[in-house]
Amino acid sequence: MTTSNAYVPETRFGFWFLGTRIWRDHVLTIAIDDLRRLPDAPFPAAPVIADVGCGQGNSLSLLQAAFAPSRLIGIEFDGHSLDIARTLLAREGLHVELKQTDCAAIDLPDASVDMVFCHQTVHHLLRQEEAMREFYRILKPGGRLLFAESTRAYIHSWIIRLLFRHPMHVQRTADEYKAMIRDAGFVFEAKNVSEPYLWWSRSDLGAFEWFGFGVPKEREETLVNLVATKPAA
Repeated sequence: MTTSNAYVPETRFGFWFLGTRIWRDHVLTIAIDDLRRLPDAPFPAAPVIADVGCGQGNSLSLLQAAFAPSRLIGIEFDGHSLDIARTLLAREGLHVELKQTDCAAIDLPDASVDMVFCHQTVHHLLRQEEAMREFYRILKPGGRLLFAESTRAYIHSWIIRLLFRHPMHVQRTADEYKAMIRDAGFVFEAKNVSEPYLWWSRSDLGAFEWFGFGVPKEREETLVNLVATKPAA
């Protein structure tokens, strides 16, 4: 494993998994559907959307279908992931601007996008606070951050340690992620936050429930989805 000063890359298994239908249908699609129901006001029509950490591009057609953006920008640090994304986009006939850039130094002007979509990316980053400030910088006043992330409890679980690679010392709880987003200047309320407990986000991969024992009553949150706003003034 090699580590840059930006992020920790995935294992071979992790890289493969991010291209599967399970990832697209049971992780990405569910997260976008959850995020769409969280804001107080409708999302802007024909928005400019930056998908920060777009990876292999599986989220891009989902964002196109969900929000009908006038401009869609995929931002990713890993060149191999972008090569796969280009092939996927060509096959789907979808026009997306792809940029190879660090999430903590995004190659976009100030106040240039209406929405930032960041899904399961920040837990790979070593410079998380800087990345969050970049999300704030590139958003227009009144713009929305659509944030979906796994928490420390999940990233530190034995199954994830076995199969994937992450910078373990920077992982955060749900409350710590929310605090970091507020510290960057974003605003949101409890009703703009979802903390789902999905089968794939459990250390037992849902086996406890599968065998009829139900969902544990006492647990630490493993996922946090939220829609935050950059204040208009």
